[in-house]
Amino acid sequence: MPIIQSVERALQILDLFNEQATELKITDISKQMGLSKSTLHSLLKTLQLHGYIDQNPENGKYCLGMKLVERGHFVVSSMDIRQKAKGWLTDLSQRTGQTTHLGILDGREGVYIEKIEGKLAAIAYSRIGRRLPVHATAIGKVLIAWLNDTDLNALLDGYQYTSFTPATITSREALLAALAQTRAQGYALDSEENEQGVRCVSVPVWNHESRVIAALSLSTLTSRVDDDAFSRFRGMLEEAGLQLSKALGYPA
Repeated sequence: MPIIQSVERALQILDLFNEQATELKITDISKQMGLSKSTLHSLLKTLQLHGYIDQNPENGKYCLGMKLVERGHFVVSSMDIRQKAKGWLTDLSQRTGQTTHLGILDGREGVYIEKIEGKLAAIAYSRIGRRLPVHATAIGKVLIAWLNDTDLNALLDGYQYTSFTPATITSREALLAALAQTRAQGYALDSEENEQGVRCVSVPVWNHESRVIAALSLSTLTSRVDDDAFSRFRGMLEEAGLQLSKALGYPA
């Protein structure tokens, strides 16, 4: 596999910083990297533009940027929520026989970070790491339904409403209406919007700051689970989401 030199150099620059070297001059970086200042200047400005490097205006030295804190927090939070959620997902899957998921928002997409396969399920399309269109999935709707207006508008600016089935939401107006309904009822549905024959329900996971940080979902086959059973499963999922949120400090 070919190595992209500029990317490798950028990562090497980040690795130069540690507890003993929290700030570095460009001459220090040049000496350690064996690169000219002109080459380093372009790399540093690119990293600075994206928030991974910052520059002290008083002495001109470079330091790590807040973007790394943000991404690091994202990773740590994902690991913590996954560990805490697994028990609830497993219990729910065992009680219903259906497949359960934990998802988080990453950019403009959701992503599965945990999955428990149900004994009665025959849904093979999902997997940990699979990315999810927010407009066509129950988890996606939950993950963006409680965003503030600024963040939601930024996410939806230029968003592509890809159609997966005849039931897929294909416009901003329809999605905003679905998000309003999600907030009003406290859960989101995906009625064959992403995969024909598959119906899903999702609920938010709240943290101690009353902020949605993840979503739980339960997936069913429409041919095997009728409306009454689906409604029961939804109630069980809502209770699991509430209890998990409380375990994370949500002041419910």
